Amino acid sequence: MTSQKCIRLLANLEELKRRFGLAPGQLAQKLRALSRCRFDDADSLIRFHETLLFLRAYAPNALVLNQVETILKTFGQRVSQLRDADVDLAPLDDVEVSGIAGTSVTSNFSYAITRWLVHRYPGQLSIDWDWFDEEERFGTTVRRFLPLLEEDAMVEAHVPYRAWLRAAKGRTNELVWLIERFESLELSDPAKAELYDSLKIHVTWKFGLRASRTAMKRPVRKLFFHDKPLIQRRDVSLTSGLSSRPIPVQRISRSEGERVLDMARETSAVRYRELHGFTYGDPSRVLKADLGRGTEVFVMGVPPQQRLPLRAYHAALIFKNGVPVAYFEGLSIFERMESGFNLYYTFREGETAWLYARILRLMRQLLGVTVFSIDPYQVGHENEEGIESGAFWFYRKLGFRPVRPELRRLTLSEERKLAGDPRRRTSKRTLRKLAAGHMLFEMAGRRPRGTAGEWDRFEVRNVGLAVQRYMAREFESDARTIRTESVDVVKNTLKLRTKGWRQSELTALENLGLVLAMIPGIADWSSSEKDLAAGIIRAKGSRDEALYLRLMQKHASLRASFIRFGSTKGLG
Repeated sequence: MTSQKCIRLLANLEELKRRFGLAPGQLAQKLRALSRCRFDDADSLIRFHETLLFLRAYAPNALVLNQVETILKTFGQRVSQLRDADVDLAPLDDVEVSGIAGTSVTSNFSYAITRWLVHRYPGQLSIDWDWFDEEERFGTTVRRFLPLLEEDAMVEAHVPYRAWLRAAKGRTNELVWLIERFESLELSDPAKAELYDSLKIHVTWKFGLRASRTAMKRPVRKLFFHDKPLIQRRDVSLTSGLSSRPIPVQRISRSEGERVLDMARETSAVRYRELHGFTYGDPSRVLKADLGRGTEVFVMGVPPQQRLPLRAYHAALIFKNGVPVAYFEGLSIFERMESGFNLYYTFREGETAWLYARILRLMRQLLGVTVFSIDPYQVGHENEEGIESGAFWFYRKLGFRPVRPELRRLTLSEERKLAGDPRRRTSKRTLRKLAAGHMLFEMAGRRPRGTAGEWDRFEVRNVGLAVQRYMAREFESDARTIRTESVDVVKNTLKLRTKGWRQSELTALENLGLVLAMIPGIADWSSSEKDLAAGIIRAKGSRDEALYLRLMQKHASLRASFIRFGSTKGLG
């Protein structure tokens, strides 16, 4: 059993990590003592690990950082000791703390990530057959790779598919063999992915030290030591932050972009996560931004074949002193961005509000967005973690407002109650009510006169639903016909000559054409409006979606039509 002394030391360390600039000497002293402690239960070991990772990102000085690095190198051995002692290691698999050295993750990874893992770490992978329950589908699929399998599969009720697989793979790792067979199929990548993903194969990745959260870190030229108290939420103004001076940005090489994306996939996979922008990120278009205070952000888009039909897509991985601490996802149309910000559990006592404000400033700088939307899930809708953390008030105190009138009234009522009783805490029941709708932040003075609140009821899904209703009414629900005729209408109206267009530009025309063809009066647009619309279409299929957004922001008529389609559920 872990000694009471070590338990007290760990509690002291957790307290000291919050007292920046007050007791760095005590912090070093506690670390020296804790380095000699042996933790005999998984929960204590997790607490120690997460505190060390926090101090790696927010180190007060070089001495503490060196101590932290030295102790972290022992975690593979510490986990092995618990395993050898037959200690329950289930807590190490929790999604918030997975990825510790000496452990593994098992997940139903997508085809794209499984293929990447096979390429990067073939010797660390295996199929977890205990999770497998798609035998019939598996048999139908692997007939392509296993000659004479039909002799068994067509007449037997219980076919030993694993025996067939073992016989066919020889000495090759069975997952590696399977992915190689999928790669050999004369199908498109999306078709291969659909076929593989339908099998719901669970893959176990016994990652090495380098890919673990314990050791994952980018080399940095200069560290930022936190020898003073951290910036608190009350010290952050989103309004002034969005208007602050530009953030230094540079494009990195393709090879460095590949390394960043590899780390982004690793830091996600060891947490059982995948993000579209990391899985399919374009390594040739990665930007590096220096936010200050030891914080670097790498922003990436996706190649044309992986883009959304209407919105621009951008993702970002955020590092603090070389440690990955958060990720961001932005889905943008005109000046509006749906922003998803996820700070990894370990670092939630850091400078969260400052970091979020800086990320939004960067997005405004790169993409021209000035309206930021928060999905209900982010503030706690069907997300108990968001309720427990009080996410609604985090965004509200930064200046976000609920867009639904009844939730605005509830917010104002709760704020009056809180102002009248400093000891009051919003109940979980009320927080769940407040989390039922989107929240919005609009930059004051950055919107056209008379347009305040125009985005309040907008949901891009409504645009898609309007297209479906239009298809049902005008084209007898035939998708091919509406696509063909919409393209013809737009080409004729905008006087487009598409000979020589790239495939990505033609795809953009097909997608945007579905909306443009529904716009009443598009034929009456001025020549400049039509030319601008043509430029928007081509920009959607270009190498960089930032241009697409910048051009959209100049087209008032197109903007008004999108807002109308997206704000009325029954329109179309």
